[in-house]
Amino acid sequence: MTGAALGHPVYRDMPTTIFEQMSALARETGAINLGQGFPDTPGPADILNVAADALLSRSNQYPPMAGLPELRAAVASHYAAHQGLALTPQDVIVTSGATEAIAATLLALVQPGDEVLVLAPLYDAYLPLIERAGGVAKVVRLTPPEWRITQAALEAAASPRTRFLLMNNPVNPTGIVLRDGELALLARFCVDRDLIAICDEVWEHLTFDGLRHHPLMAQPGMGERTVKIGSAGKIFSLTGWKVGWMCAAPPIVTLLARAHQFLTFTTPPNLQWAVAKGLAKPVEWFGAMRADYQASRDRLVTGLRAAGFVLLPSQATWFVCVDLPASGIAMDDREFCERIVREAGVAAIPISAFYPDEPVTHLVRLCFSKADAVLDEAVARLADFRRRVVAGSGEGR
Repeated sequence: MTGAALGHPVYRDMPTTIFEQMSALARETGAINLGQGFPDTPGPADILNVAADALLSRSNQYPPMAGLPELRAAVASHYAAHQGLALTPQDVIVTSGATEAIAATLLALVQPGDEVLVLAPLYDAYLPLIERAGGVAKVVRLTPPEWRITQAALEAAASPRTRFLLMNNPVNPTGIVLRDGELALLARFCVDRDLIAICDEVWEHLTFDGLRHHPLMAQPGMGERTVKIGSAGKIFSLTGWKVGWMCAAPPIVTLLARAHQFLTFTTPPNLQWAVAKGLAKPVEWFGAMRADYQASRDRLVTGLRAAGFVLLPSQATWFVCVDLPASGIAMDDREFCERIVREAGVAAIPISAFYPDEPVTHLVRLCFSKADAVLDEAVARLADFRRRVVAGSGEGR
């Protein structure tokens, strides 16, 4: 067997992701990494202490495949308190991160030839997971600055073979929170076409300016046809823990559990106990967490605007988008990202990487979940880079 024949083509022909490319360049050059989305803090000390104590004093053997009862109950109670959802612990399956939950859901539900609607820009794991499950991705392309979902766009992408909608809300990389009208539109579309919605809602607690996340599962007719996916890594700024979950009605959740048992099977029990404790924190804690990240967003945005950059509004997530032509920068997003990591010492992500085809090429994503000093230094470096680029282009002469 030759090397060219080895492996499944979905993975064999796949390039290294832009996230790994830019992070590798950041490590190689010593650049500030505003590309990959992770905080530079250790996480909440009380949750870390629960995990450490459980590691030493509680079981380190296989927990139940579906998750510790304490965490399944905590997830259900958390969503009742924060989003008004009437879930039971039996509706929850604990996974090793949200990406595993997405994979388990697609492997459990998608049959060969089934079409899955996805909204682009999108998380890069969606397409290979859909294809590996035997599905066909049908892309609904959204455009800046509004990124609006329309009935016409959904109808144009769907066909009689469409069975699923896979969506992210709040949305990475755009930083938007879907509007009430869009959620109602998606719900009607799913009900009318008998679709199952797979909702990647890992950013549900990272919303700003008084906006709140509303789950698609709460829309009329969606309780029985939605898989809701969450992530402790995003909620508690513990991205390396890889603790997630998927929630669904009994007929669906049974299938999800069967797929999950042959993927990671289970998740470290000490981390599950700690996350259960964290989800029971008072509502005020989550408000304070949002306020801290909003302050970081505002610090980065204020600094970049003062340096002449134009940014799109960011309502959620850890990211803001820079509009290059509006900022007086005559290069596309990939060229800009490649140059700033080497010439300015800052890593970023081109928005074109989030499109499978017909990409938007004038926006760049920056992560603001960093310490103030890191953000200030990144702003200073990017400001100097823009001054040099704009001066070199002759603008203002």
